[in-house]
Amino acid sequence: MPLHKTAADVHAPATHPARVVLVGMMGSGKSSVGRALRERTGWPFVDNDRLVERATGLMARELLQDRGAEAMRRAESDALRAGVGIEPPVVVSAAAGTILDASNRALIVDAGLVVWLRAPAEALAARSVRAIHRPWLDDDPVRWLERTLAEREPLYASVADVEIDTTVVSAKEAAELIVDRLSPRD
Repeated sequence: MPLHKTAADVHAPATHPARVVLVGMMGSGKSSVGRALRERTGWPFVDNDRLVERATGLMARELLQDRGAEAMRRAESDALRAGVGIEPPVVVSAAAGTILDASNRALIVDAGLVVWLRAPAEALAARSVRAIHRPWLDDDPVRWLERTLAEREPLYASVADVEIDTTVVSAKEAAELIVDRLSPRD
């Protein structure tokens, strides 16, 4: 099985096609694509960042500053479990760092159709620095994202059924690609 998959490389039907899990780095478009999928399918969209805030009362950035990286990662993992525990159909976005934990990766793979939304570091930085809730981006966002992408891209690839470059398609176009992937094949 190739380490780097695209929609054309994936031929097997999704195990649980009524649950879509969006993975990727911050700024990759998980929230935008999730909202577009909600609009297109009528399915609920559950954003990991909102689940973390609801459970802790803090944004990820505040958790990192106030309680440290371990507490933030634990809250993101708890939110992921809550999101994928929702009865399908549902669209769930996973926090970018949840991919680092092997048990989270197994949970993601078992949850349904996994869509990796990706973009280069420069695009991710341009999108992410505008959001006040983003952790890790205070000093040199592009450099941090390049290092982090090098570490995480193989992990995202290992769980993804579909890969979409969000610098070449809009959120609505990505949603259409995902819906097409969910459709039965002849």
